[in-house]
Amino acid sequence: MVYLLYGEETYLLENYIKKIKKDFGTLQSGINYIKIDNNNINELISDIETPAFGYDKKLIIARDTNLFKKDGRKKVQQNQELVDKITKYLEDNTKIVNEFVELVFVEQEVNKNSLYSIIEKIGQIKNFEELKLPQIITNIKSICKSYNVNIDEVTAKYFVECCGTNMQDIINEIRKLIEYVGEKGNITKESIDLLCIRKLDSVIFDLTDNLGKKNITEALTVLSNLIYSKEPIQKILITLYNHFKKLYLVKLSEKYNKNLAESLGLKPNQMFLTSKYKAQASCFKESDLRNIVEELINLDSNYKIGKIDLNIGLESILCRYCS
Repeated sequence: MVYLLYGEETYLLENYIKKIKKDFGTLQSGINYIKIDNNNINELISDIETPAFGYDKKLIIARDTNLFKKDGRKKVQQNQELVDKITKYLEDNTKIVNEFVELVFVEQEVNKNSLYSIIEKIGQIKNFEELKLPQIITNIKSICKSYNVNIDEVTAKYFVECCGTNMQDIINEIRKLIEYVGEKGNITKESIDLLCIRKLDSVIFDLTDNLGKKNITEALTVLSNLIYSKEPIQKILITLYNHFKKLYLVKLSEKYNKNLAESLGLKPNQMFLTSKYKAQASCFKESDLRNIVEELINLDSNYKIGKIDLNIGLESILCRYCS
């Protein structure tokens, strides 16, 4: 069997690979278990044809090979030749490959090409997309229930807003909460605030909430905490810019009756953010948001030519808005 596995939800993808390995049985590295990447992908056909001495089948995992990636640079022709070669081999030797080999391609993202098409024809292609909010909440409640720990719907949603939608991040954070509250305990908003590592986007929401309320002291405290936690100041600037740009787009979408989710470029599992962006945007005038976005752009330019310190510049913009 030939598999192509890809997508943003790496936790589910890696679990699927674990299942393939478990179902395959005993693995002997270099004999019936071969790992391939971009550096040795040229050896794929040779590895397929080499017998798994002492074993009936061979498992080959080819990870991040770039065979499914568009590349307009120097290696494009070389990659295309290799893609064509592997495609033809799989097409001509489908029966042999299916009988003696489990071949698993693992990629972060893919573009449809001839290799994609042949795998679609003779094997399986699975796209592990990030789960939507209802599915994520169901998983969170299921994990907590398995440890006899309680979490209600509202708290689970707050947890996702703080920690993001990636299942690996969610697993890491929920484990801490389960250990903290103990068996028959209740996970609360307070325990989440106390223990969880919040995503930068979530913290920026807090900072912007305080700006909308003209609470400069709290806004500066949030900014100081981010810097104290070693969050790169350039990353804070970029995230702030993207956030205020989205709030400005909310205003424009409402003004010109555009689809909000499309304007914000939200993924299907981020639709719950539309109400949060709309609520925050209502605290600002359209002109204020445009001015803040422009000031952040100017700050970036002045920082790059050494005219201002980013930390001072950000604080100045926040204070100027709240004055």
